[in-house]
Amino acid sequence: MQLEALIFDCDGTLAETEEAHRNAFNALLKEHDLDWHWSIDTYTELLKVTGGKERIRHFLRHHAPAKADYYIENDHLIAPMHVRKTALYMELVKTGEVPLRPGVERLIREARAAGMRLAIATTTNIDPLTALFEGTLGVEALGWFEAIAAGDMVTDKKPAGDVYELALKGLNLEGPQCLAFEDTTNGVLSAQAANIPVLVTVSEYSAGQDFSGAIAVIDNLGEPDAPFKAVGETADQATHVDLELVKKWHGIAAHS
Repeated sequence: MQLEALIFDCDGTLAETEEAHRNAFNALLKEHDLDWHWSIDTYTELLKVTGGKERIRHFLRHHAPAKADYYIENDHLIAPMHVRKTALYMELVKTGEVPLRPGVERLIREARAAGMRLAIATTTNIDPLTALFEGTLGVEALGWFEAIAAGDMVTDKKPAGDVYELALKGLNLEGPQCLAFEDTTNGVLSAQAANIPVLVTVSEYSAGQDFSGAIAVIDNLGEPDAPFKAVGETADQATHVDLELVKKWHGIAAHS
């Protein structure tokens, strides 16, 4: 089946945003006078849970910090805390301090110039996604994406396939006509649930995860003068992921 569209995850895939998210969470906790600092190791564990509110709840139940019982018993406080955390995160990314990952802008522009359709399927909400674009490609670049499926638009977040199903609906395409770009196990499972082949670019926080079934696993999309590195034996001798290579890998997946 011919490749018709590229569908990108956001956090960890378009940009290495997770450290900005972690810093925003810690700033939030400090504002609330809570001694709940999230270390890199702690946040790596929490990223196995999709959704910011869900991560706070998981942390409360499994790490039992001081005052955990109060927030567990007053769950209605979690949502406004997450709203504030999102605002703190948006302040960070709007400045442009979180760049797109290597090769992302190049591939998006190449695909757009060639008439390849584009979409986004992400667990993050639409406002943080907009803030990231404001600090990188510009908010107007969101218009390049024919379908945007965000976490606040679906009932179940990744690893459920809801956001990808929503993106497919917006594109009016079937899963095998697309290629998803992801960085985590949950993302791979989500795309696979929608029958979409997946290319993984491993992020800072997803190294060592299970990417079974991905058509290729690489460290980033690469640039002509800064080649990507394959994780395992899933890539050929190319130096960077361009549209030609994307079509080649998609074709291999279609016939496997």
